[in-house]
Amino acid sequence: MATRPTQLTKAISGTSPGRWVATVGLVSVGLLLAACGSTSTGGGAGAAGASASSPSVASGAALGTEMTSLGTILVDPKGKSLYTFAADSPGHSTCTGTCLTYWPPVMASTTPAAVPGVTATLAVIVRADGGHQLTVNGWPVYTYSGDSGPGMTSGQGKNLSGALWWVVSPAGTAIKSAAGASSAPASPSPSTSKSSGGGGWA
Repeated sequence: MATRPTQLTKAISGTSPGRWVATVGLVSVGLLLAACGSTSTGGGAGAAGASASSPSVASGAALGTEMTSLGTILVDPKGKSLYTFAADSPGHSTCTGTCLTYWPPVMASTTPAAVPGVTATLAVIVRADGGHQLTVNGWPVYTYSGDSGPGMTSGQGKNLSGALWWVVSPAGTAIKSAAGASSAPASPSPSTSKSSGGGGWA
């Protein structure tokens, strides 16, 4: 280590002024490029780390439950009530065209993971238009455009697009009681902790 400064001094002393300037310039450029390369590599790693830690697009539709005047029902991630259409059949949706304007299907690219408090069987079907729709116990589910907020059930019992619409219990059965019930959610109470009304499908 002690000989390097001496060798460098000799090398410099035997170098012409013009060559010395060029040598210093080349060394400076080399150091600058090395620094830039190090910064670039660090930035790339940081960007990759940020991308890896950022939330990914959900592969399936998430579900939840909401206490309403009709009991506990299934809702989408925004809290909007889910409905089934009596004209449908297990694994098949008949809501098309104008119907979809009022009753948007709940889409899901893959079957959602198990949801706490939901015992219904969740799956996905391919609609005639190529979209993937969530099913609950085999029945396609939808939201209603007339529900402007979480827990609203203004679509309950409506006879639209050729058949009746019902909200769905966490067990996956249609809640048919209180057709046309108020859209205002009820306060939670022991007597309404479970879905009310007969299950099954029209």
